[in-house]
Amino acid sequence: MAPTVPWQRLPLGTAPLPAYNPYMATDQAPTLAPLIDPFHRTISYLRMSVTDRCDFRCLYCMSEQMTFLPKSDLLTLEELDRMASTFIRLGIRKLRITGGEPLVRKGIMQFFNAMSRHLETGALEELTVTTNGSQLSRFARDLAAAGVKRINVSLDTLDEQKFKDVTRWGRLAQVLHGLDEAQAAGLRVKLNTVALKGFNEEELFQLIEFCEARGMDITFIEVMPMGDLGNEDRLDQYWPLSDLRKRLEEQYTLTDLSHRTGGPARYMRLNETGQQVGFITPLTHNFCESCNRVRVTCTGEIYTCLGQEGMSDLRAPLRASQDDAVLEEAIRAAIGLKPRGHDFDYSRGVADGQMTRHMSHTGG
Repeated sequence: MAPTVPWQRLPLGTAPLPAYNPYMATDQAPTLAPLIDPFHRTISYLRMSVTDRCDFRCLYCMSEQMTFLPKSDLLTLEELDRMASTFIRLGIRKLRITGGEPLVRKGIMQFFNAMSRHLETGALEELTVTTNGSQLSRFARDLAAAGVKRINVSLDTLDEQKFKDVTRWGRLAQVLHGLDEAQAAGLRVKLNTVALKGFNEEELFQLIEFCEARGMDITFIEVMPMGDLGNEDRLDQYWPLSDLRKRLEEQYTLTDLSHRTGGPARYMRLNETGQQVGFITPLTHNFCESCNRVRVTCTGEIYTCLGQEGMSDLRAPLRASQDDAVLEEAIRAAIGLKPRGHDFDYSRGVADGQMTRHMSHTGG
């Protein structure tokens, strides 16, 4: 039986709540007890989605004919601010903004600019974003001005036709121009590349050399069984990173690094170039034992594990009271339900651990 959390007994008021002014909130470094899950892991990393919408339709992320949420279901920018600020008071030190594509959210720079105050006080160590790069030409300089130092850009191929195939919409040149603008603005760029069997295997060294020439790092990600498969078979797409590493060793000397950036990636150095390459391996190397993160969707749902269906609703306590203690208690109750790990597994020739929700729902 699921535990009862106090906010579930609070009726929603019929009168409108006073407008939330983020600059009147208490933004000092956290003094409350940290967020500790049932397996004694300290939660210090929040991935917050600001929209489920995207200007691409990547085949491993969402269906071609997506039905997006009504805008009225989304948290407002002010509510996103209050949600993030509450987590920061509870000890979140790294905040990653995701989507969908976060930079298509109307007025999104208002939110980034508001979050910058937590960087200034020292309550937040890092504010960053994962993007498909399509809007970087518009926003790179503004992101840098808001205190963003580095970004992750999802890019799976440098071939224009393949890019159109995998995103279903195309516009590779627009993304590449966005990379130029991001680097010109002083942002450190890392590519996130989903390893797709039979799709980008032959581009492995081309992608590595592309990043070397531009002074960028790259992280490879195993495809995860997320969302309705439709016509896409995740098992057929699955390229284990253990095989990818063997291919790299044919051309480079690899040195494993102890370096971590707060996420699930494990890093190695290509000794010949000095490049840093990351591997995110939910299938071949489960990283759950060190999981320090949770995800909050654009509708205020908290998923404490990407690979489990369990979630808790934080929108109701957020809207039930202007007293953040109600929201704080709901967050702690949700962290208390965090599982040991996910169940992703392809070893039996089927996509075990399949999630019914699309990746764009949870946030990248």
